[in-house]
Amino acid sequence: MLQPRICQFRPSRLGRALLSSARGYATTTTIVKQVTPPAIELPPGVDATTTHAQRSRKDQFIPLRTYKPRTPGLRHLKRPVNDHLWKGRPLLKLTIAKKGQHLGGRNNSGRVTVRHRGGGHKRRIRIVDYKRYLPGKHVVDRIEYDPNRSAHLALVTRVDTGEKSYIVAADGMREGDEVQSFRTGIPKDLMDSMGGVIDPGMLAAKTASRGNCLPIQMVPLGTSVYNVGSKTTGGGVFCRSAGTYAIVVNKEEVQKTKGVEIASVIVRLQSGEIRKISPNACCTIGVASNPQNHFAQLGKAGRARWLGKRPEVRGLAMNAADHPHGGGRGKSKGNVHPVSPWGTPAKGGYKTRKKRNKHTFLVQDRPRNQGKRRPK
Repeated sequence: MLQPRICQFRPSRLGRALLSSARGYATTTTIVKQVTPPAIELPPGVDATTTHAQRSRKDQFIPLRTYKPRTPGLRHLKRPVNDHLWKGRPLLKLTIAKKGQHLGGRNNSGRVTVRHRGGGHKRRIRIVDYKRYLPGKHVVDRIEYDPNRSAHLALVTRVDTGEKSYIVAADGMREGDEVQSFRTGIPKDLMDSMGGVIDPGMLAAKTASRGNCLPIQMVPLGTSVYNVGSKTTGGGVFCRSAGTYAIVVNKEEVQKTKGVEIASVIVRLQSGEIRKISPNACCTIGVASNPQNHFAQLGKAGRARWLGKRPEVRGLAMNAADHPHGGGRGKSKGNVHPVSPWGTPAKGGYKTRKKRNKHTFLVQDRPRNQGKRRPK
């Protein structure tokens, strides 16, 4: 006699959706799976922060926020998860209204000099302190979004005077953190704690913290820095966009009558270029904030227009009267090398850099494709 088969309850697709946890309107996803790297013993003299900064982006955890495709513009929208940002408006006295004819890519005579710009939401320019000459402790009030740059800004308050200013925020900087600038010199209390003599190891341990600004000659080798200056005076000019950093490679020392002095500091920039900078040039410890900005997707063309970006039309899709690549039957550019609408060679065909007698600060040039694809 056949035994009756026990009926197993298998819920339908709708039932499984109801039994499972409901998905919210916005969820957080990752582009790459989080892989735990194996433990690596670092050689003596190499900082752990440098090794972490040199890891490839394939091994890093990149949180991005995605949305239910309730509209076509939300289907491909991906944004970095920045829940710590300030939700209100910026400090008004530290901003300037951005007005004038330059918004559409035009010069002082009204002619378009930069194409594909125009429109967009109105903005206010934030006055950012790139020099950071004010000494003493500064407390981070909040981290703000700035529409004029890819990195975030930090509103800091000087403890002694209560003066407020904007600085480029470091990755990981949060409200309540304390930062300090040692550009004008070493404070007296710090010198007293070292016994009146500069101890490089103790000095680096007490000054090389995230968000601190100091002369680059005080930074230990292998440290990641951003907002790097090039001269003794002035502010930072290198590595100011989101997720960028430079690495201190070497310090050139010369023998003087008073002793050994640092003549220049060699750094490796984000592009791969290695160059010399002044030993008293400013720099900030850490990596520029918002490193996930590179992986964001706008989702629709309208968001590009909100940012002031106008459409870019390929020359191949134009008529022959509008572009050297235009015209013809089918996708054909008429056996013409890639050029601009005015005939200037493009994609490495028109060189502007000198092969000899480059600037004296260059140690090693960045790798260039010379109009060809890189071998994989």
